[in-house]
Amino acid sequence: MNAEIMNTKIEEVVMKAVQKALLATQHQFMDSGWLSLQDGAKYAGVSYNTFIKFRRRGLQVCEIEGIKRVSRKEIDRFLEDHSY
Repeated sequence: MNAEIMNTKIEEVVMKAVQKALLATQHQFMDSGWLSLQDGAKYAGVSYNTFIKFRRRGLQVCEIEGIKRVSRKEIDRFLEDHSY
């Protein structure tokens, strides 16, 4: 096996390992119950712009040092309170 083929194989193995680690980290965070606003919009099944309107109508968002997160429980509560 020449060096170029070996380097390509090594890159493939490393990339797969990195992707797997990133996916595991993302799943771990998502399982914590806290979502980014973009992921919160997806969870609620609405556009990001509509989700921002939810904030103006009372959806509680946690913001620490500029990082905004919303809990799944809060989204569920908000949707339940505003259902008819």
